[in-house]
Amino acid sequence: KALSVPSLLLRSTSSMQGFSELARERSKTVTSFYNQSAIDASAEKSSAKYLHKELPVRIAHRIKGFRSLPFIIGCNPTILQVHELYIRAYHMLVDFPPIKDQDVEARFCKLVQQLLDDHKDVVTMLAQGFRECRKHVQDETILRNFLDTTLCSRLGIRMLATHHLALHEDNPDFVGIICRRLSPKKIIEKWVDFARRLCEHQYGNAPRVRINGHVAARFPFIPLPLDYVLPELLKNAMRATMESHLDTPYNVPDVVVTIANNDIDFVIRISDRGGGIPHNIVDKVMDYHFSTAEESAQDPRMSNLFNNITNSGNQSSPMHGFGFGLPTSRAYAEYLGGSLSIQSMQGIGTDVYLRLRHIDGKGESFRV
Repeated sequence: KALSVPSLLLRSTSSMQGFSELARERSKTVTSFYNQSAIDASAEKSSAKYLHKELPVRIAHRIKGFRSLPFIIGCNPTILQVHELYIRAYHMLVDFPPIKDQDVEARFCKLVQQLLDDHKDVVTMLAQGFRECRKHVQDETILRNFLDTTLCSRLGIRMLATHHLALHEDNPDFVGIICRRLSPKKIIEKWVDFARRLCEHQYGNAPRVRINGHVAARFPFIPLPLDYVLPELLKNAMRATMESHLDTPYNVPDVVVTIANNDIDFVIRISDRGGGIPHNIVDKVMDYHFSTAEESAQDPRMSNLFNNITNSGNQSSPMHGFGFGLPTSRAYAEYLGGSLSIQSMQGIGTDVYLRLRHIDGKGESFRV
């Protein structure tokens, strides 16, 4: 029912008194809580508790995945080694005591860091293992599903674990692994320098890279998946360019990277003039291949770019060799709610479109 004016006034004055008491109480609480370390400790503890509960569940799903592989593949010594790494990680996490205070939390961080280190070569080992038992694979889709799920789950686990460890670092530009104002241009430039150095080492020269489009864009994002995907895509573009201009290695066309940013997602297009992908294999470049670089040298995208280099980026040998780069990049992009697509103009070159959803855009964000 409608309130009369006097009762409205009465209500407002009593609420004002209540409000001033509340304000006094709040100011007390707030000043005591400028003690930031108490907040941080509490956040780190709850983050550790979440991880302590979540990681064993995710790892158990991976163990189940290994168990459901065809017997002859699951028995491969390299794949078995990865399977056992997961079993060991599961037991170490399950046996870890409940996180009650900062000392236990610090020990938990050490364990998480140790597991990250132990598992750093898993992608390479899986590629190696599948290549060893290639001839026993009857159904490609089983492998593709297994690898998509395993690699994406691994990325999710690594993002959660690294995020927890990064919460302990004092970096004003970051909250855990989320960069508050990521510049796509800066991160592209970092990986361009890296890929050009590799390319110069291999071919004596490297294409120049021009970056255009929304070069001033900045937004909150997680650099980690970009640190996996960008070096792969740039290496592919550079290798294709050099391989198709072997007669004129000091006069090669530029690679052009275009950034497009909008409310929902952002797109990074990498365009090369490396002759394009032959018609007969253009549909296969997104499949996982287990061939070595030498075996498939006729097509730069079917294999590792520089077979003698085993490390791209801040993690040990992710996707190097074995034709893992593009399919893994595609799986990661889709896991993050985006896509990776290729347009090839045979005789001219290739455009690769990496589309990723914003964390805080108008669209639905991705879940890790």
